[in-house]
Amino acid sequence: MSNNYHTFIQSPLEQFEIVTILPISIGGLNFSITNSALFMFLTFLISIFWLSLSFYKSSLIPTNWQLAKESVYEITANMIRENLGSKGEFYFPFIFSLHLFLLFCNFIGMVPYSFTVTSHIIFTFALSLSIFIGINIIGIQTHGINFFSLFLPRGVPLIIVPLIITIELLSYLIRVFTLSIRLFANMTSGHTLLKIIAGFAWTMLSAGGLLTFFHLIPLGLLVALIGLELAIAGLQAYVFTLLTCIYLNDVIDLH
Repeated sequence: MSNNYHTFIQSPLEQFEIVTILPISIGGLNFSITNSALFMFLTFLISIFWLSLSFYKSSLIPTNWQLAKESVYEITANMIRENLGSKGEFYFPFIFSLHLFLLFCNFIGMVPYSFTVTSHIIFTFALSLSIFIGINIIGIQTHGINFFSLFLPRGVPLIIVPLIITIELLSYLIRVFTLSIRLFANMTSGHTLLKIIAGFAWTMLSAGGLLTFFHLIPLGLLVALIGLELAIAGLQAYVFTLLTCIYLNDVIDLH
C-alpha cells in the first residue's frame, strides 16, 4: 500500500495522460477515441444540455438556469460590444460558442477523475491556430491587399522598412503561441499543484499518529486552492475569448 501512496505523490502529471479508449485505425491512420476526445464530446453535449435547460419553461421572471445563461450571454455580448462594436454582432455566435465551450472544458476538468482538455498544448495550439487562420481570412476578405499594411505603420523611413516589417510580422505570428500557452500553462500548473497538495494530505492522513491531525492544514489549503482554480478556470476562458475579439478587431479595423 505504501508503494501506491508513493506512486500517487510522485505522479502529479499522470492526470494529463492521454489514454486510448477505443482503438480505430483506417488506412494506416489513427482515428482512435481517447479520453481527450471523449471529454470534448461530453463538453459539447453538456453545453447543449445546459442551454436547453435555460430555455425549458422560460418565463418573464427568469429561473436560475435562465439567469446563468443570460449572465454568460451578457458577459460575451459586452465583450464583443466593447472590442468590436456593432460590426461584431455578425461574429457573436462564434464568440459565444467559443466562450461557452472553454468554460465547460475548464469546469469539467475540475471534477475529480475527469480529464482537462485545455491542459494539453496540442489542443490549445490547434484551437489558437485555427482561430488565427480564420481571422486572417476575414482580414484579407475585408481589405484585400491592403490587409498587409498591418505590418507597415505609416511614416516609417524607407531605410528601416525591412526591420519594421520583420518585427511586426514576428509579433503578429507570436499571438498564436501566447494565446495557446497562456491557457495551457494556467490549467496545467493549477491542476498539478492541486494533485501535489492532495497527495501530501493523503500521505499525512495514512501515516497515522500526530500527522493524522495535521493533515487538516494541507486539506484546508486544498479547499482554498480549489476555489482559486475555479476562478482561474472561468477567467482563462474569458481571457482567451477576449483576446480573440481583440485580434479580430485588429484585422477588421487594421489597427
